[in-house]
Amino acid sequence: MTDEQILPPAGEEPVIRCGFAALAGRPNVGKSTLLNALIGQKISIVSPKPQTTRTRIHGVLNRPGMQIAFVDLPGIHTRQTRAMNRYMNRTAISSLSDVDVNLFVVEALRWTEEDERVLDELRQVGLPIVLLINKVDRAHPKERLLPFIQDLTQKAAFAEVVPISATRRTTLERLPEVIAKYLPEQPRIFPEEQVTDSPDHFMAAELIREKLMLRLQEELPYGLVVEIEGIGPSEDEPGKLVVQAVIWVERAGQKAIVIGKGGSLLKEIGRQARLDLNRHFNQPVHLELWVKVKEGWSDDENAMRKFGYES
Repeated sequence: MTDEQILPPAGEEPVIRCGFAALAGRPNVGKSTLLNALIGQKISIVSPKPQTTRTRIHGVLNRPGMQIAFVDLPGIHTRQTRAMNRYMNRTAISSLSDVDVNLFVVEALRWTEEDERVLDELRQVGLPIVLLINKVDRAHPKERLLPFIQDLTQKAAFAEVVPISATRRTTLERLPEVIAKYLPEQPRIFPEEQVTDSPDHFMAAELIREKLMLRLQEELPYGLVVEIEGIGPSEDEPGKLVVQAVIWVERAGQKAIVIGKGGSLLKEIGRQARLDLNRHFNQPVHLELWVKVKEGWSDDENAMRKFGYES
C-alpha cells in the first residue's frame, strides 16, 4: 500500500489518539486542580473543602496527534448521609465504565479507606488504570515516598504509575503522552478549539459557588446551590453582560450568614465572582445575586432535580 492510499481524503480529519479519561479518586486529592492545570484554564472549581465537585465536568486537551476529553468526577466517599452524597457517588461510579482509561488520583504518603473503595470500583470496571500520585511536592520526609509507591503498585496491575504535583505542574508536560497510549485511534470528538462542553449557565453557577465555598464555614457550603436565572446583554450598558443568580440555602439562619452584616459578605462574594465571570465571558459582567431558602434541598431528590442534579 502506498503512502497516498493511507492518507485521509482531502478535507477529512486525520485519525489521532482520541478518547475519554476519567479523573477518579476520593474527595480532596486534587482532581479538579489537576484538570485545570492540564487544560491551562479554569474548567472545574476548586476549594480546600471535600466534595466541591458535584457533577461530571469535561475538559478537552488538544495536542498534535491527540485529543483527550478529561472527565472530572465527584470524589467517591463512604459517608452517604444525604441524597446529595448518594447522587455524587452514583455519578462518579457510573462514569468509570464510560471512558477509555481511568486516572486514579491519590495523595502522596496517604492511603485511606476511601482510596481503597475507589480502587475496588476501578478493579470491577476492568479498564486500564493509570495511578497518579499527587502532591509529591508536599511529601515529607521524601525518603518515605519510594516505599509508599512500591506498596501501592502491589495493590493492582496499574497500567502506569506517575508521581505528579498538580499545583507545581511536576511531570504534567509528559502526562498527556502517557494517557494517549490508552485511547483509541479515531477522529477528534470535539472541535479543536473547544476546551469544555459545560454550558455558560453551568460555568457561571459554579464560579459563584466556588467563591461561596472559599469564604463560608465548614458545613454551610454543602447546603448551598447556585441557580442562574438569566444571562443576557445589558439594556443600559452596551458591551456588558448581565448575570442573574439565586443562592439557595437550606435554612433561614444560613441566609443571614451568606448575606453577612449589612450585606458585606454577599457583596464581597459578588465582587470576587464577577472577576472570574469577566474572564470566562471575556467581557464586563454585571452580577445580580439573591439569597433564598429551600428547606432541606440537599436531601430532597425532587429539589435536586430542579437544580440540575439528575441521576
